[in-house]
Amino acid sequence: MRRVVLRWVLCGLVAALCTGCLSGGSRNEGRAPGAPAGVTARAGSATSVHVMWNAVADPAVGAYEVYRGTEKAGEVPGTAHMLDVVRLAPSTAYVFTVRARDGDGRLGPPSREARATTPAAAAADRSPPTPPGSVTGRAVGSRAVQLSWSASTDDRAVVSYDVRQGGVRIHSVGGNQTATVVTGLRPGVRYAFTVRARDAADNVSPAGPPVRLTTARDGDEGAGTAPTGFRAAARLADGAYYIDLSWGEPQVDGVVTEYQIQLDGVPATSLVWGATPPSGQAAYSFYVGREKGAVHRVRLRARLPDGTWGAFSAERTVTTGPGAGTAAGTGTGG
Repeated sequence: MRRVVLRWVLCGLVAALCTGCLSGGSRNEGRAPGAPAGVTARAGSATSVHVMWNAVADPAVGAYEVYRGTEKAGEVPGTAHMLDVVRLAPSTAYVFTVRARDGDGRLGPPSREARATTPAAAAADRSPPTPPGSVTGRAVGSRAVQLSWSASTDDRAVVSYDVRQGGVRIHSVGGNQTATVVTGLRPGVRYAFTVRARDAADNVSPAGPPVRLTTARDGDEGAGTAPTGFRAAARLADGAYYIDLSWGEPQVDGVVTEYQIQLDGVPATSLVWGATPPSGQAAYSFYVGREKGAVHRVRLRARLPDGTWGAFSAERTVTTGPGAGTAAGTGTGG
């Protein structure tokens, strides 16, 4: 069996061999859950902030606790990974962290801090924004949908948009966004979504036109969750061959902090960013030996913010070959 030695080229990137990462059962059995990654905080109004995080990939997580500074601001079940923190002060900077708690009450370490500043309150503003228009959507595999809409208008400014499913607010995005991806859904289920606009005074618009979507059956991750623009090339350096990878992050709402690389049909490693992940394009390189003319197949996929794996990228084939310091591999696939 070919032995693959990994070498990091990204600052802050931590690799863990997938044999342990992807085996059955909880990775944290008998221990507290790990710290949630990808925590973000965005003002939803002058008095609220929407906090999101990536689900901890541990089935033992029973709940998530959200902290404002050192004070607990609320908690949600382990199946959720977002919370609206309300009753805040306008024009104020806040710091949030998230901790996972397992079914036995063990509390994991806090996440990295996420900061948000609420906007100023609008004096005597009682006029809600206009409803979002032209709401459209599509299923992105079995566990996610992509929604888009035309912007609302307001006499002051639209601060955020609320996405509702069955009348319940499940998601919020900034007022400068007119599209989002909602994850954490169930396979083969028909959903109805509406979008409402919100201003700094917490005035909420009427709902835009509803959009009804059915997620794909289980096993269809959906190409929309795959990394984009995936490229792979072989490189000769110091008498050894390396495969250089580059890709764009999937178009999902949230932060992607983990990728799985598959080499020659077998999971090779999971890549986990220990610091802030690169925005847009990412790159990674690993050693594949000294054999000239070796053919390798490589692809990768992302762990989505809801803790599930997205679709694989197109598979690329590279061949180690002549030309010190040159890209000797060629990519195949879509």
